[in-house]
Amino acid sequence: MPGLVLAAAFSLICAAVAGVAAAAAVHELVRGPSPAEIERASAAEVARRWEVWPSGRIFPARLPYTNELGGTEQARRVGVSSRYSCDAAVDRRLRKPLRDAGCRAVLRATYLDALQGIVVTVGVAVFPDDRSAAAAKAAFPADGAPAPGLLPVAFPGTVADRFTAASRQAATVRQAGPYLVLTTAGQVDGRPAAAVGKPRTAMFAFTADLGARVAEALTAPPTPDCARPREWRC
Repeated sequence: MPGLVLAAAFSLICAAVAGVAAAAAVHELVRGPSPAEIERASAAEVARRWEVWPSGRIFPARLPYTNELGGTEQARRVGVSSRYSCDAAVDRRLRKPLRDAGCRAVLRATYLDALQGIVVTVGVAVFPDDRSAAAAKAAFPADGAPAPGLLPVAFPGTVADRFTAASRQAATVRQAGPYLVLTTAGQVDGRPAAAVGKPRTAMFAFTADLGARVAEALTAPPTPDCARPREWRC
């Protein structure tokens, strides 16, 4: 008899434990995501955008900017590079720092300003996380010097066909989460920066707006969209 009582009590304990476990499992299935889980999922989605977004979404056909007089203009995209190599996108002095920071790719596109006098290559350097991107940023000049920096992309047969490393006159560097958004700019006629004399920083000030637009899009808070199965699983 004592054995039967003990067995019955043990069965009741097991049933109670199973009930608690089942209730916990149901709660886990039906509860909403925690703030920490939402933050991790958002960070993961942002970090994948360079892979899953089409190039036209990262580099829109037109990017708005503010001109020297305070008006709004539109920069027109000339082309998007098909090369993603980190080494091929920057000057030699920056290659090791970028590799050490875990650079995965550098996406580049070239734009023309509204007056068709200035060409700008915008680059997105991809890193594993925010800390890696910050480490890479420290290797770039802090004074806006164009070299060492992002290498321009010229497109033969277009107004950007004379945009070379020697013609770079201004640059910007901006961190956006696990990305560095870079710009480098020069004049359409391809004149070497060494022949310009005193830098005309005001005429290139708008390039920071282009970089900011790309950076803001890449790091905008994600909104679930079931119509984009490559980005979201609904």
